[in-house]
Order: sequence, then C-alpha cells, then structure tokens
Amino acid sequence: MKKTVLFILLATTSMFSVARDDIADYSVAEAMSVKKISSAVGSDVSFFFAGQKHPKVAKSLGEYQSNKKTNAFAKSDKEACQWAFASAMKSFRERAIKEGGDAVINIRSNYRNNMTSSSSTFKCGAGAIMAGVTLVGDVVKLKK
Repeated sequence: MKKTVLFILLATTSMFSVARDDIADYSVAEAMSVKKISSAVGSDVSFFFAGQKHPKVAKSLGEYQSNKKTNAFAKSDKEACQWAFASAMKSFRERAIKEGGDAVINIRSNYRNNMTSSSSTFKCGAGAIMAGVTLVGDVVKLKK
C-alpha cells in the first residue's frame, strides 16, 4: 500500500513538473558575458536589439525568426535559457552570413507569438525538460 501511494505521489509530482512552462526575461549582456556563449555566437556579425542605435543600413536582406530549444534537465532555468539564446543568436549569425549581411538589427522576442521588444533582455520559456527562445530580427548590410 505504501509503495502504491508513493508511486502515485511521484507520478503526480512528475507530471506537474514536466508541464511547467515558466516564462521570464533574461539579460542579453549577462548571457553574452559567458565565454562559451560569446565564442559560440562569434564576432563577425553585429547584433542590435530593438531600440539600440546602429549604423545606417545599406541594404535590408529580410526579416528572419530563430526558434531554438535546449535540454533543461538538471540545469537552472537561467543556464538553460542562456544556451537556447546562444543557439538562436548563432542561427542569426549563420543566416546573416548566408544572405550576405553583416548585422542583425531590431531583434525582438517572440515567445508563443507574443512579440516583445527590449534593448537589454530576451524572453525564454523553461520547463523541467526543455527551454526555448524565439527571436525575430532583420538581417542587413550596414553602411561602412
């Protein structure tokens, strides 16, 4: 009987923890200050979040979305969200290079189709197993 009650308790707790989806804002600067993240993102493309000043645009190459998830198991929400952010930014870098751009401007969060703008934070949803970041930005070629 004790084993059955314990099993039901564990199963119920497990079910609720898997369904968790906590949405929070995290610092762009703090994420980029992590050496592994800044190395993964690279420095050959410039990034400007919504509201940040940037050089004049020579050519607009399109708006793109980057939706990245990462394993959140045994990681803090912050750590998992920073890794998902790094993946999204790396994807932007690769897209900019592919399109002939050198920057991504007007970067906004688009978590669950809820677009938000911030020059200093990004939105991330974290659960017991996965964390995800969706960013939208404009790939451009800046004037030299």
